[in-house]
Amino acid sequence: MKVSVSILSNSIKPQDIVKKLNDSSADYIHLDIMDGKFVENKTWTISEVKKIISYSNIPLDVHLMVNNPLKYIDEYALLNTEYIIFHYEAVKNIKEVIDYIKNYGLKVGISICPDTDVKVLFPYLKDIDEVLIMSVYPGKSGQTFIENSVNKIKELKEEILNQNVKTIISVDGGINSETGLLCKEAGVDMLVSASFIHQDITNNIKILKNL
Repeated sequence: MKVSVSILSNSIKPQDIVKKLNDSSADYIHLDIMDGKFVENKTWTISEVKKIISYSNIPLDVHLMVNNPLKYIDEYALLNTEYIIFHYEAVKNIKEVIDYIKNYGLKVGISICPDTDVKVLFPYLKDIDEVLIMSVYPGKSGQTFIENSVNKIKELKEEILNQNVKTIISVDGGINSETGLLCKEAGVDMLVSASFIHQDITNNIKILKNL
């Protein structure tokens, strides 16, 4: 199981989390970028992000929780970024954003909120590298896992197999050892976690990776 560690925390400075990740088995740093419009909260500026990630060489999994992802892609594509993920709900021309990210040679992800039917992504699976299922409402750390997310994962996994594509499934929100196992059994390839991992960064990453 791959693990992407969200550095969004109510109690630990993001740079302190990043420093500890260097001694862990984390696969990615999950960077939640919020504009205060698509979601209520607002996170870091690009200059703040550059400072935070300067403490690590772990690749970035950039999650754009913003109304206009095209405005952000240029800056984040030039960091140590492997994936850029945008929200289905925020974009009218999905293919335009997919192509824009791909032009940088990066992997493309699309995320959906809890109330969005996973079927809306089926036409795009052949063109993207990752689907990020939000198992909480985006914008705040520490929420409880929405159980129906497991059914969405199963439905998506079945369609990925039917289409014979290599798109991975990741899930973000309320992930711990119990919910992580449920997601793994449903077909998830990568777990995104914040609060659970921050309790004991090195050990809890190991727990999730070994599910």
